[in-house]
Amino acid sequence: MTSSGVLVVAGTHGNEVNAPWLLQQWRANPVLIDAAGLPVQKVIGNPEAFRRRRRYIDRDLNRCFLPDLVECETSGLEFQRARELLRLHGADGENPCAVVIDLHSTTAAMGNSLVVYGRRPADLAFAALVQGALGLPIYLHEADPEQTGFLVESWPCGLVIEVGPVPQGVLNARIVEQTRLGLQMCLRSLEHALQGEARLPDALVVHRHLGSRDLPKSDNGEPQALIHPELQGRDWHDIDPAQAMFRAADGSDRGEEWVAGEIPVFLNEAAYAEKSIAFSLTRREVWPVEVTWLQALQQLIRAA
Repeated sequence: MTSSGVLVVAGTHGNEVNAPWLLQQWRANPVLIDAAGLPVQKVIGNPEAFRRRRRYIDRDLNRCFLPDLVECETSGLEFQRARELLRLHGADGENPCAVVIDLHSTTAAMGNSLVVYGRRPADLAFAALVQGALGLPIYLHEADPEQTGFLVESWPCGLVIEVGPVPQGVLNARIVEQTRLGLQMCLRSLEHALQGEARLPDALVVHRHLGSRDLPKSDNGEPQALIHPELQGRDWHDIDPAQAMFRAADGSDRGEEWVAGEIPVFLNEAAYAEKSIAFSLTRREVWPVEVTWLQALQQLIRAA
């Protein structure tokens, strides 16, 4: 790999403060995380938003990596930052990186998870190695025209680590430590792939994105019901088809019927209210692992 083959990003959202704190400590104490012999670049994704403890300034940075908009010099701080990150650390940048690890936290009762966007073989191999080591659920986000432009999609291989639950803007030692352990395993998995020592599990378990649901709202956009109290906190769980989605102030239940096999994630995620998302729906699938996935990852990192 080149001198900057793996990019670790924290603070893509400025009010998610635990991963940036970890990176700051890692810079001060290089032995805090074993880089596994890999050359690593560490960056704060959105420094100005992090300084202000805001999710973003003009636009969600994690929706700004749209090739057409980045290339046409679209205005705004986050589009500028997206161009800068690609110029510095993109696959053809000044310090090119083949792999990006994007560190996030969530307010939802998701626990810890991995997020993959689409089905690039190298991404699936990377996620399978980490899932095999840590047993974390994988949220496969794809085919959603309302949610695009994610940071990791702009690198040849990318993986998101989500850790939670934790309120926005709150440092929490447990969240920091779980982020550290997840990042450590990601780096170790890449090292094993690079050295030819990686072994993929027999199967990859994913929760494939089906779509999202918003709270029932009035014509002026005000919520008319909340996530049902018996649904709250049931991320990753199978849901009884009779379970109501929402409950109004008068105690009545609202919402459509569940389709068999639908599993909710990011229930009541604070950051998604502005995106009109009360929760997303997934379907659990078990995929046979293909040897070509690991070959794609190895070819990528060995050529970098």
